[in-house]
Amino acid sequence: MITCHVRYLIDPYQLPAFEEYGRLWIGLVQRLGGQHHGYFLPAEGANNVAYCLFSFPGLAEYEQYRRQAETDPQCIAAVARATRLRFILSYERSFLRPLLEA
Repeated sequence: MITCHVRYLIDPYQLPAFEEYGRLWIGLVQRLGGQHHGYFLPAEGANNVAYCLFSFPGLAEYEQYRRQAETDPQCIAAVARATRLRFILSYERSFLRPLLEA
């Protein structure tokens, strides 16, 4: 399993737009074969940092998801809206592997 961890810098004045984006991507990732673990939004501390985590069985499946997302109309529309409204200022993507109980 591989888990993608995304750290977003967001415009805190557009948090509702980012929440809508997150709800949409949870469904998109799941429809395209992943398991979404949710978005984590600012509550205390920094008001402009959010995170999300989603997993695929392996890197090959993640790469297939990325190829599918590039041509999926809903994914394209979600990215276009985020670009137009500019509620995501930047993001960093990292890949993790779980350490589970033996």
